Amino acid sequence: MTRKGIVDFISKQKTAILSSIDENGYPCTRAMLAPRLICGDDVYFTTNTSSRKVSHYNSNNKACVYFYHRGLISYQGVMLKGTVNVCTDQMTKNLIWRKGDCLFYKQGKTDPDYCVIKFTVREVETYKDFKIETAILGTAAMYV
Repeated sequence: MTRKGIVDFISKQKTAILSSIDENGYPCTRAMLAPRLICGDDVYFTTNTSSRKVSHYNSNNKACVYFYHRGLISYQGVMLKGTVNVCTDQMTKNLIWRKGDCLFYKQGKTDPDYCVIKFTVREVETYKDFKIETAILGTAAMYV
């Protein structure tokens, strides 16, 4: 799958499956709202600063995110492996903010419980029609 194909696929999904590593070395997986922005090798999500995943990423920044579409006959998925930077700076928070976020963050863009997960892609694996393709950034043209 091409870079454009991957970005288009991810952009159509409403949910992402995001994983972190807990303090005991176990993976923890949760559903997230779709990314707010895909820019180069970075994928941006919003979350609560107080969430457990943020403490996981502050201790171990390795992460994985998975997007999928299940049709009547076919299944397609994209897995991204990489690292997370938890962004609490106001410039990044302003960039990702949407008007409806006030429902979750009562103090608006400056709410201390509002932060941004910046996921930097290192490896991509795609699956479609029983075919798996893998690319590590810098070694192939297929990546987000």
